[in-house]
Amino acid sequence: MILAGDIGGTKTNLALYEWTTERVEPLRLESFPSGDYKSLEDILVEFLTPPKGPSPIDSVETEEGNQDEMLAAPAEPAKLTAACFGIAGPVIDNRCQTTNLPWVIDGRTIAKQFNIPRVQLLNDLEATAYGLLWLRPDELEVLNAGNPPKKRQALALIAAGTGLGEGILFWDGKTYHPMPSEGGHTDFAPNNDQEIELLRYLRTQYLHVSYERILSGPGLHAIYEFLRDTKKNEPTWLAEKIRAGNPAAEISQAGLQGQAEIAKQALDLFASIYGAEAGNLALKALSLDGVYVGGGIAPKLITKLQDGTFMKAFLNKGRYKKLMSTMPVKVIMNQQTALIGAASVAGALSIVPTP
Repeated sequence: MILAGDIGGTKTNLALYEWTTERVEPLRLESFPSGDYKSLEDILVEFLTPPKGPSPIDSVETEEGNQDEMLAAPAEPAKLTAACFGIAGPVIDNRCQTTNLPWVIDGRTIAKQFNIPRVQLLNDLEATAYGLLWLRPDELEVLNAGNPPKKRQALALIAAGTGLGEGILFWDGKTYHPMPSEGGHTDFAPNNDQEIELLRYLRTQYLHVSYERILSGPGLHAIYEFLRDTKKNEPTWLAEKIRAGNPAAEISQAGLQGQAEIAKQALDLFASIYGAEAGNLALKALSLDGVYVGGGIAPKLITKLQDGTFMKAFLNKGRYKKLMSTMPVKVIMNQQTALIGAASVAGALSIVPTP
C-alpha cells in the first residue's frame, strides 16, 4: 500500500492506494485544514492511526461450554511501501520550507517516524504535472483546441489557488518529465494603464509584487480592493458579505452572477492577467503540445475563463500571436490531480527493489 498527499496552504489531502502501474481509485481519502496543525507529521499521525471506538466483542466457547467474551484486537496500521507528497513550496534535497505555512517537511524524517521505506517530496506543481499525464479527456475543459505538431514537444502548467504555481514538462523521446518551478513568484508585468495602476497600488503594500500577489485567492481580493479604492463603486451589501465570509468566493459569486459591477470588473482583470501570464509561460517553455490551467480557482471560474478574456490575453504576444494560437489550452477540472500525480510517483517507488 502507498500513501499520497497534496499539501496546500489551505488544505492537506491524504489518500491510501493500492497503486503499482495503473491509475486506481483511493482506498481512503481525507482532507484536513492545514492551518489547524503544527506540522504535516501531526496530520499523518491522525490519518494513519486506526480509528478508535468501541471494540467489537466476540463470544468464544470455553471447554466447559460457557460463553466468555473477548475483546477483538485493535486494527493494525496499514503497512506502507512508499509515500509521495506534493507540497506548495520549493523542494531541495527532499526537504521543503512551505511557502504559505510555517512548516518544514523532511522526507527522511517522515520515513523514519512512520517506518516507510521510500518517501519522496515534490513541489505541488510537479505533482500536478505527473497527475495530468493520467487524466481522462472528460476531466479537461478545452479553451483552445490549437494545432500541435506531430512530433511531441513541451507542455506547460499554471495553477492559481492559495498561491500561484507554474511548471514545465519536457519530452525526452519516450516520456514527459516534469520540472519544478517557482515561476509564480516572478515580477508582475503590467500590460496596460489599468494594470500599471494596479502595480502602483500593490507596491504600497509589498516591496516585491509577484504574479502570485494577483493570481491567487488573496490576489483576487487584492484586485477587488484596488477597484474599490480607485473607482469607489462598492455596494454595501457586498462589502458586508466579504467581511463576513471568504472574500474570493464572495467576489467570484457576485461577479459570475452579474450581481455587482465591481465584482465583474475584478474577474475581468483577474482572467486577463491570468491569460497573459499563461502565455508568458508558454513562450518561455515553447509548450507547443499545450498549456494546462490547474489549481482550485480555474474550475470555479470556468465560465469566466471560457468567455474569451483569458484567451485574448494569452494570444496577445505581438508577432507570436499566430504561434500562440497553435498551442492547445486546457483547464484541469479534476481537483485530485496533484494527489493522482503523487500516487503515481509513490506507486513507481513501491516496485523498485530495496537495495
